Amino acid sequence: MNHILPDLSYSYNDLEPYFDTETMTIHHVKHHQTYIDNLNKALENTVWSNFSIYELMTKLPEISIDKRTIVRNNGGGHINHSLFWKNLKIGTLLPITLKTAIEQSFGSIEQFKEKFEQIAMSHFGSGWIWVVKDNEMISIVTTVNQDNPIMGKSISGVYGMPILGLDLWEHAYYLHYKNKKIDYIKSFWNVVNWNEVLRRFEKNISDY
Repeated sequence: MNHILPDLSYSYNDLEPYFDTETMTIHHVKHHQTYIDNLNKALENTVWSNFSIYELMTKLPEISIDKRTIVRNNGGGHINHSLFWKNLKIGTLLPITLKTAIEQSFGSIEQFKEKFEQIAMSHFGSGWIWVVKDNEMISIVTTVNQDNPIMGKSISGVYGMPILGLDLWEHAYYLHYKNKKIDYIKSFWNVVNWNEVLRRFEKNISDY
């Protein structure tokens, strides 16, 4: 299986003014493509070459030590960004089912957003912030670098099925927001594809 760059369901300028065209373009065709190129090269002529990205990320401890780190970093970059692109769309509304689940876990939507922003701002260095489902509860966690909760707690330090993720690497926001990371995080609420989040909440998703 040659891993390939997923097409976007929108144009690079469709998320303006919240996510700018230049950043979206570079982020997709440069950063994400690099992770894919490195991953394919690492997997070439190995028993893992036919595994899906989801299978690879859930079986990292079984991958030989000489390949594990490069697969973790670049496979993580691939799966994280693949989810990220699907999580983006302007104009969707928070479905009642998801709203109820968030309120049960956080008290209110406002408290959920405040907690998300607080945790994102508290994360040091590069990484991701995730909204994850664990059984029927929703929680917020972060991972370093390109780790993903599906890698397992022994590797990523957290667990749960990601239903929403935000890239906290500087390449995701610095061109537009410079050092105002909080403005980038708050702008995210304007481009969340709540329909996709609901889809992931309602079933265990392995398609990235």
